[in-house]
Amino acid sequence: MERKIIITADGSSTIHLPEWGEQYHSKHGAIQEAKHVFIKSGLSLFSNSKIAILEIGFGTGLNSFITFLEAPKMNLKINYVGVEAYPVEPEELKKLNYVSQLKATKFSTVFTKMHQQEWEVKNEISTNFSLTKRQQFFNEITDENKFNLIYFDAFGASVQPELWTVSIFELMYNALKKEGVLVTYSAKGSVRRAMQTVGFTVERLPGPPGKREMLRATK
Repeated sequence: MERKIIITADGSSTIHLPEWGEQYHSKHGAIQEAKHVFIKSGLSLFSNSKIAILEIGFGTGLNSFITFLEAPKMNLKINYVGVEAYPVEPEELKKLNYVSQLKATKFSTVFTKMHQQEWEVKNEISTNFSLTKRQQFFNEITDENKFNLIYFDAFGASVQPELWTVSIFELMYNALKKEGVLVTYSAKGSVRRAMQTVGFTVERLPGPPGKREMLRATK
């Protein structure tokens, strides 16, 4: 499948898949979306604590890198697990401009190391942040009562509906600790109903630029 690096509305880059008409992040702003959906609506609920995060769709590493940058500001100690079935190619990563757009040039080696580190191995990135990348399909996740927060950042239901089903959200529900939270950019009614079916309490929140709403689910 053809893949192109494009620049989104806020100046940050993403990977576009023309055949699907889909991209890894919002064309209205990759960084803006990540900060709104995953940081403002998810991570900010856990300031001054020690938490475990599961990311569904590690992809370009943008969500992970922003979370690393935010951890010391929020006095968080984060154990981050990113799941990805199809890792981004090294040549694509070189073309992504997240480090410069986030004004985080002093951490450019961190972004690189996040992608170069071995899979299935926990790496202490800093005193506030550890990262484990797992190369697996989302339906293979078997964690139970382990995470405080899930970033659900799979490709959209219009192109991969199998990733937004009751069976997938049941795995997410099981992976979360009690009162754990899942946040996603999606606001589809079918997604909300699937979440509710497995036991989540679901809220509709204002969405990032380009989207009216998003969803936050609590166990």
